[in-house]
Amino acid sequence: MATTSAATSSAAATAASVTAATTKAGTTNEASDRFLKLLVTQMQNQDPLNPMDNAQVTSQMAQIQTVTGVEKLNTTMTDLGANLTQMQMLQGAGLVGHNVWLEGNQLTVNDQGVASGGFDLASSAGAVHIDILNKAGKVIDSIDQSAVAAGRQGFTWTAPSDIDTTGLSFKVTATTGKTAVGSTSLMQDRVNAVSTQNGALTLELANKGSVAYSTVKAVS
Repeated sequence: MATTSAATSSAAATAASVTAATTKAGTTNEASDRFLKLLVTQMQNQDPLNPMDNAQVTSQMAQIQTVTGVEKLNTTMTDLGANLTQMQMLQGAGLVGHNVWLEGNQLTVNDQGVASGGFDLASSAGAVHIDILNKAGKVIDSIDQSAVAAGRQGFTWTAPSDIDTTGLSFKVTATTGKTAVGSTSLMQDRVNAVSTQNGALTLELANKGSVAYSTVKAVS
């Protein structure tokens, strides 16, 4: 009986000491403090003839350590996410003034009167026909390519000097014989600025406006 009482008192003193050491931290340590107080109370009011065994105490201590560890992990991951966002901003700043490629069919004529566009082919195509459309959707010119390989391809178009170059777009039609080949139009746009939204890097483009960096297919 005396031995059991001494062990209980010793365990209680140890738990109280641990509690005192953890009260200086934030929410996680406050939770640890409350848990340890409950454990000490439980040990003080246990039946001396049927005390908690070491396995029970160890199990309960492991529970609070697990909770504390998860809280610390969450804090670490939050800090890591903030650091990654800052790194993205620094890297994204280097894109300002550069052109990026993303899904879309807008066509922008540069100062030299030349426009660049692109497309992704699901498989090789015997022929690719590209229509250049004005802002009213009317075909004003066409480009034809033959024996085009699968994957990402591009084209350039020189605009006549006597046309309105605002609101231009293009349409890609790919075929092999009489069979259509799947294609995705890719447009070129200039990065004017970068920002973050909900922790994700966002690009401010000259023509398409705000887009997620994850939608960018290539940088040029």
